[in-house]
Amino acid sequence: MKRILASLVALALSASAAFAHDFTLGSLEIGHPASKATLPGQPVGGGFMTITNKGGEADRLLAIAAPDVSDDVQLHEMAIENDVMKMRQLPDGIEIPAGATVELKSGGLHVMFMRIKHPFKEGETFKATLTFEKAGAVEVDFKIGAAKPGAAAHGDDAAADHGGHGG
Repeated sequence: MKRILASLVALALSASAAFAHDFTLGSLEIGHPASKATLPGQPVGGGFMTITNKGGEADRLLAIAAPDVSDDVQLHEMAIENDVMKMRQLPDGIEIPAGATVELKSGGLHVMFMRIKHPFKEGETFKATLTFEKAGAVEVDFKIGAAKPGAAAHGDDAAADHGGHGG
């Protein structure tokens, strides 16, 4: 009985480690990099995650590279201007204040994988390298989840106006 219990505990611990989806770089913690499945022919995909800065000084996410899925990965922000939801690229990156958590999500700050090389398929993963101004670079895995029915395939509001992106 003890062997069975020990085996179950070991299996549970290894499964939780396999499902753990957090990455650390210095004082930065990157939580759950994710994307959503795309439709065939869809030209763009979105990326989402949380970044927590446990350090004493701000850092900045400058760039993301994911050459297996896109040669053009951009950091974007959705904002309401004159009662209209607009998206804009953030060429200077995204500040991660000291002691704060920044969430990249639908309808706010997010990643755009432009001119994707192939559809994102639910259950798959892809590698990307996040580059920070101070902490440097870290490789992460983006997990691809289901597209929400009736929503844009890479996020609810994040895809609301991609006319300038071909999507």
